[in-house]
Amino acid sequence: MILVCHLLWGDICGYIWGNKKERIEIPVLNEKERQTYFGALNYYTQEFLIKPCNKGNSKNAIAFVEYLISQYPKSRIVLIWDGASYHRSLEFKDYLDKINKDLNEDEWKVTCIRFAPNDPTQNPVEDIWLHAKNFVREFYHLCKSFFHVKKLFEFVTNHQIFDFPKMFMYDPIFDNYSGLNTV
Repeated sequence: MILVCHLLWGDICGYIWGNKKERIEIPVLNEKERQTYFGALNYYTQEFLIKPCNKGNSKNAIAFVEYLISQYPKSRIVLIWDGASYHRSLEFKDYLDKINKDLNEDEWKVTCIRFAPNDPTQNPVEDIWLHAKNFVREFYHLCKSFFHVKKLFEFVTNHQIFDFPKMFMYDPIFDNYSGLNTV
């Protein structure tokens, strides 16, 4: 499963608790700083891989798929993702045609399956993004700058093993893709 996450500097904090159990507001210095991440969950190992990029677009989606291929060079990959425009773009379709060229569908290097439209509850990656953002919020006091926010976010997500119940709702789909590395 694959999805894009936008981490904003303003995501990390909003308040703390003072000595008298009083809620103290914390100013956010620059709410416009942001980092976009592509992330993929390996369905079989529950390992999560992320890659930062400047924005979600076709070029970066292709670069992320190339990254996944480099991580699993001997595997065929199934991507389950939402209907973002860059997932359906001509540039991305051309890329898939290029890497799957002259192969039967059951031999494709990369196969894409789309979630039902407008239903992020189907995607366990959403749970991972929320887990990571909540972790960063809990330890915001360690973050002196947005650079530190990104490093903390990357620490809690990249190459970590996750086990949310929603991950296993796709078992019947993967029965048709035995032998694949599904991310």
